[in-house]
Amino acid sequence: MRILCIGGGPAGLYFALLAKRSDPTRTVRVIERNRPGDTFGWGVVFSDQTLGNLEAADPETAREIAGAFNHWDDIDVHFRGRTVTSGGHGFCGIGRKRLLDILTRRCQALGVELRFTTEVDDDAAAAREFGADLVVASDGINSRVRARHAASYRPDIDLRRCRFVWLGTTKRFDAFTFAFEETPAGWFQAHAYRYDDDTSTFIVETPEDVWARAGIEGMTQEEGIAFCERLFAKYLDGHRLLSNAAHLRGSAIWIRFPRVVCERWTHWHEAGGGRRVPVVLIGDAAHTAHFSIGSGTKLALEDGIALARELAASPADLAGALARYEAERSVEVAKLQNAARNSTEWFENVARYTALEAEQFAYSLLTRSQRISHENLRLRDRGFVERGEAWFAARAGVPGKAVPPLFTPFTLRGVTLANRVVVSPMAQYSCRDGTPDDYYLVHLGSRAHGGAALVFTEMVCVAPDARISPGCAGLWHEGHRAAWARIVDYVHQRTPAKIALQLGHAGPKGSTQRGWERAEAPLPEQGDPVTGERNWPLIAPSAIAWSPDNAVPRAMTRADMDRVRDEFVRAARLGAACGFDWLELHCAHGYLLSAFICPLSNRRTDEYGGSLANRCRFPLEVFAALREAWPGERPMSVRISAHDWTPGGNTPADAVEIARLFKRAGADLIDVSTGQTSREARPVYGRMYQTPFADRIRNEVGIATMAVGAIFEPDHVNSIVMAGRADLCAIARPHLADPYWTLHAAAQLGYADAPWPLPYLAGKAQLERNLARAQATAADPPEANG
Repeated sequence: MRILCIGGGPAGLYFALLAKRSDPTRTVRVIERNRPGDTFGWGVVFSDQTLGNLEAADPETAREIAGAFNHWDDIDVHFRGRTVTSGGHGFCGIGRKRLLDILTRRCQALGVELRFTTEVDDDAAAAREFGADLVVASDGINSRVRARHAASYRPDIDLRRCRFVWLGTTKRFDAFTFAFEETPAGWFQAHAYRYDDDTSTFIVETPEDVWARAGIEGMTQEEGIAFCERLFAKYLDGHRLLSNAAHLRGSAIWIRFPRVVCERWTHWHEAGGGRRVPVVLIGDAAHTAHFSIGSGTKLALEDGIALARELAASPADLAGALARYEAERSVEVAKLQNAARNSTEWFENVARYTALEAEQFAYSLLTRSQRISHENLRLRDRGFVERGEAWFAARAGVPGKAVPPLFTPFTLRGVTLANRVVVSPMAQYSCRDGTPDDYYLVHLGSRAHGGAALVFTEMVCVAPDARISPGCAGLWHEGHRAAWARIVDYVHQRTPAKIALQLGHAGPKGSTQRGWERAEAPLPEQGDPVTGERNWPLIAPSAIAWSPDNAVPRAMTRADMDRVRDEFVRAARLGAACGFDWLELHCAHGYLLSAFICPLSNRRTDEYGGSLANRCRFPLEVFAALREAWPGERPMSVRISAHDWTPGGNTPADAVEIARLFKRAGADLIDVSTGQTSREARPVYGRMYQTPFADRIRNEVGIATMAVGAIFEPDHVNSIVMAGRADLCAIARPHLADPYWTLHAAAQLGYADAPWPLPYLAGKAQLERNLARAQATAADPPEANG
């Protein structure tokens, strides 16, 4: 096999040496346009895990790289005159030039052909001249090969918001250092780390609008570097900042990071005679990960490992090997890019977090990617986490001890919740004529026993025609009030939990079958032969059906709005009489009030359509009427869809404005969900995938938020709350599987002070005995553990 690598950075060199080492009969050539060792970067950072991967792939190269590493464990965060340090992170750094030198020598020792200062203007011609069986495009972040064959690779390139400059300094930073400095133009941050005995990388970053206001765009390269030296002088201790980008003029040294992801990684040349030659992407040519998680070179080297392994495993099946390489690596890259996106957005929005105190600011930074969690940090640095827990608990009113953030109290108006766990509203479709029966007593009562501080009803509908389905709950007459009061009284008398009422109107998504039937499908037109259930007329802001199968609703008149507003008020007054502790207005998921807010479903031309403020007008009228009817000492929240996940819909920036409008109207908390407003929505799922929207609203609007969506571990709740991304976490499906999720979380975390005096736990003492016994008998069969 003849393999041609276009690009002699770490990706191309490392793959080349692995391919040659795997089969010395191969002819492997690397073509690089620069001279040996030329580089415009400074240091490269790896984790300890990456070192293990290198050792397994080629021990000799790994040993030489490891011998050149500088290791450190600490991260220092400098913010508003304070330094917060966390240890145990296991980093190692090496100069990029040193790394290239090691890889170059190793290639030469193995017999790889290296051609430097050689341009490749036509990869197909270069492949024909070499007689290549395989071309590896390792030509970096600005890959010419990727651009030339964009129709095959289908790259998506997103230039990020910040400008950054990659500098060096002779100041030795013995910890990975993040320094934040405020200027009249805005905030700048530095990422600094030592990578050899006398040199450190020093990256300065700031949002582009701040960069422009600071005047850097008009500076020479030397003036821009001098600006950074003055700004970060107290960290440099008299050392200069250095550039190795003499080929760039003026402010061109400041660039925006391109996030690259390719739909496909292989292009095939027609080489004639029925022969096809693949051109496969590797490293930054295929994908990028922001430098704030330090994984670009890691990804490149691990790409090389995976590609070399697949070629060795299937030497006779080149197409299959490349397909397996792409399938394996695209998954790993997607996971890392998801974390990198979270990290990138954190640094793009540093100003959002500058109201936090240094302890919480540092914690938010360390957990920004959502890859490092609360318990992961505890494993790295127990002292850091315990100090943070004590700090957080003191501010929640529990001074003098470290408490898992999950179990700290939270107060809104006159209601104090015992912890940060909420049982999310979950439709059960089990009411008859809107009346909750014993099923709901058991369903909600058992979850109140289970340790969650707040238990929500499902969306309770304010009128018969406001229901989603015939099985949905209602609150429009005295019989409903009595049924709900029975449940509320049980929760209050038998558990420490609070109980919340969520009120809503299905609007265009009404008159459908129950969730376990054909969800969102309309009821039978002629009526169900057994139950007699049939469609009822629908109303909505505009005459737009939820789907082609659903009935077209009637566009609401002013009289309809008045009637619906009054139905909400009637339900709220009945709910207050039931004794509910908390009221939430449902303005999400495409139901009536959400349909007003969403531009895809609101096409009105009057004062209730058009601008975002107009689209929010009716939901705000309903909220204001509820706030007046609801007792002043009890909180009110609003659930919104913070992202419609479809072109033309509301964006996260719109969600910030929606939250501001409700805050001005008197909302105490925003319950932040997303989507379900359009059949065209394409959400990007993942762990805690909706939490960033709660984070943004909380820290930009200055209002309490509740995070929801793929939060299923105690660790998730601790991380979200401690970082200030949300104040409460609503957990849905896990509570269906385990009503006692919160009590089990207490046992898992070894926390014995949860105020749930259940008979079978016999309080704190029994829980402590159970924990001790479980630890002592961990090796015994399950039945021995009780």
